[in-house]
Amino acid sequence: MTVGDVVARLESGMTIGVGGWGSRRKPMALIEGILRSGLSDLTIVSYGGADVGLLCAAGKVRRVVAPFVTLDSIPLEPHFRKARQEGSIAFTEYDEGMFMFGLLAAAHRLPFLPTRAGLGSDVMRVNPELRTVRSPYSDEELVAVPALPMDAALIHLNRADARGNGQYLGPDPYFDDLYAKAARQTFVSCERVVDDLLKEGPLQSLLVSRSMVTGVVEAPGGAWFTSCEPDYPRDDDWQKRYTTTPWQEFIDEPR
Repeated sequence: MTVGDVVARLESGMTIGVGGWGSRRKPMALIEGILRSGLSDLTIVSYGGADVGLLCAAGKVRRVVAPFVTLDSIPLEPHFRKARQEGSIAFTEYDEGMFMFGLLAAAHRLPFLPTRAGLGSDVMRVNPELRTVRSPYSDEELVAVPALPMDAALIHLNRADARGNGQYLGPDPYFDDLYAKAARQTFVSCERVVDDLLKEGPLQSLLVSRSMVTGVVEAPGGAWFTSCEPDYPRDDDWQKRYTTTPWQEFIDEPR
């Protein structure tokens, strides 16, 4: 598929999951496609970074569901912060572990999963809709984290084949496999489409099965300006430019 093909499969009002982590291996080519589209009123589910900030700045977002929105070396994503301070988006904030359990519950088609994460913290105060359950085995009280099902997931990997199998070659899978399992449809962008993934890395690096994937986009540099190790690091100069340049001027600049 092309980026345009993927965007054409998306609709306003959808809940879209975005893989990667902070400023690492984000599907930025696909995010750019959404920016250029007429899509709006989106709910974005993400271990958030510039993906969330860009979409907020462009007025595409109704709600963000995330444990954080950061650029790593810049602790708080500035466009996300501006949207929150202005009240232009809603925000559901979970602990990182709770967020993972939400993805895991959706991946297994469960309504929720229990966890100790969040107990005794302000997570429960800022999310008054959260409920607790008691273990039928020990009577222990646990947080019932609701599933995070998604209409579509967008992830970026180092390699993929034409059938939809996806491979990461960097230091961390970042839960991209859970996004793929939890979504009704999953689109994978990759640095390169190859015929034989086992020539690129070991069997353990095959993260996403073709059974989970709707389409593959070959997009060299498709995570830039976030990192996509070992293919390239984060572009810190461009990231700084992103955070300091007025929005319209930045979006109009050639990439």
